[in-house]
Amino acid sequence: MNTLDSHLVANIMTVFEHQRLTTHDFLHDFDFQWLIAQELSVFSIKRKQGQWQLKVGCYIGIIIMPSGIIVEILPKPIAKAVSTDIQQSYQSNKRLADTDIFQTRHWVQNMLSDLINGDDYKLPHSKNFGQFSRQLTALPVSALPLSDWLITQFLQYLAHYQPTMQYQTQIHNQAALQGRLLIKEQLRHNSMQPHKFVCERSVLSQDMLGNRMIKSALKLLTPLLSQSNLLLYLQPWQQVSVLHQYEIRQLESIYFQAKRELETQPLQAKQLQAAQQLVDFAYWLLCQSHTETGHGMDSQNLFNKHPMPQRLCLLIDMNQAFEQWASQRIALFFQQLSDDYKPLFQTQRVWLNDAEGQACLSIRPDLLIYKQIHSSAENTAMYDSHVSKVKDTREKQSRHYSHVIDIKWKPLAHASAISASDAYQLSSYAQAYQAEQVWLVYPVQDNQRQAVVLKQDVQDTHNNKNASYAQLWLIPFNVLTGTINSNLLLT
Repeated sequence: MNTLDSHLVANIMTVFEHQRLTTHDFLHDFDFQWLIAQELSVFSIKRKQGQWQLKVGCYIGIIIMPSGIIVEILPKPIAKAVSTDIQQSYQSNKRLADTDIFQTRHWVQNMLSDLINGDDYKLPHSKNFGQFSRQLTALPVSALPLSDWLITQFLQYLAHYQPTMQYQTQIHNQAALQGRLLIKEQLRHNSMQPHKFVCERSVLSQDMLGNRMIKSALKLLTPLLSQSNLLLYLQPWQQVSVLHQYEIRQLESIYFQAKRELETQPLQAKQLQAAQQLVDFAYWLLCQSHTETGHGMDSQNLFNKHPMPQRLCLLIDMNQAFEQWASQRIALFFQQLSDDYKPLFQTQRVWLNDAEGQACLSIRPDLLIYKQIHSSAENTAMYDSHVSKVKDTREKQSRHYSHVIDIKWKPLAHASAISASDAYQLSSYAQAYQAEQVWLVYPVQDNQRQAVVLKQDVQDTHNNKNASYAQLWLIPFNVLTGTINSNLLLT
């Protein structure tokens, strides 16, 4: 294995975003060939210097390969204090220190925990990270591989829930008459085979949709379980069937059906909560495991063996994850400063219209902050619903935004490294929202980097002396602490 590019400890192969992998990085050649055959969107495939290469994209997660080795994908290393080319770090002659890997694992797990538990803000696409309650027991501070951390989280939920049973109506076309004969269906289907009966009967079963989703997620995670834990946790679920492939393809619909089904069950509050948590977790796992699988090649044809079992492939878009995490944390900072600060997440609005008033272009900043203005009217008697709706509409139209914030998962060594497209975007936001400040938030891994204001060079001072310009700020977000390196919130 090439020690320059990857890190293999026990059964974990740790790689990073943007890293290039060849067959020499793997203990088993067939693992590399299998990854190529899957055509996962996390990897781009290229032929270079007579050999195939896999370049890791902007994802984090885990992939279980045919050999059983787990590929752990971590975020790209973030330069500290001084400018460092990210790609050069992968091609240096130094192996990434264990401490760097542990540190990265730690802040990534903190990020995922925040996203998993942060259900206050109803972020768009939150289902990509789970819709879990905040009742999960906190894990001790550690640097577990992502695979170990994931299974530990899931088992915490599973320990508080056992599959329940309910009477379910089942319809079968069978040789024996059981239950109620459905006359219309009997005439339609069995006119030429009178020895069969279309029957409807109630059967006590554990095959509720919620239970089946949980069982499917558990089966997906079984490679991460020890043999003793496997028997312990699978035993109560033996009578529950997993979801079929056609059900997986309509997973969102199945998920909502399962949630509605749970609400009708005569469960105690704690049991119902545990079931809902598990269904949410299972839905998240199954979504992540099936949305990024690429085209894939039939493993039976590739290896000339029996079809391989479904393998866990949990991939999370790092751009989206970081944007949502930083949005949550920054919104929390503002709300801790004053209850009057209110966040709006990825709110879309029309920016440009044509001469006929038709929308031409919309914009969607990652985060908007506005300050709520209290009026005496709020203390008066309640208006009727119509008046209230009119009032809400007027408030939205007159809302004054103090901060427009855009979040990027990419390094920014210094102010002059800002791209032209990002600068144009900030300027457009400033014009569209007439905000006091416009922020570009980027990741750092220390507390040394401080916020930098970008001043506009106005050439025509005569025509623009009375014009007001929003302050454009470059704001470093320390991933180790989940905070911005700035006291701007206090000004």
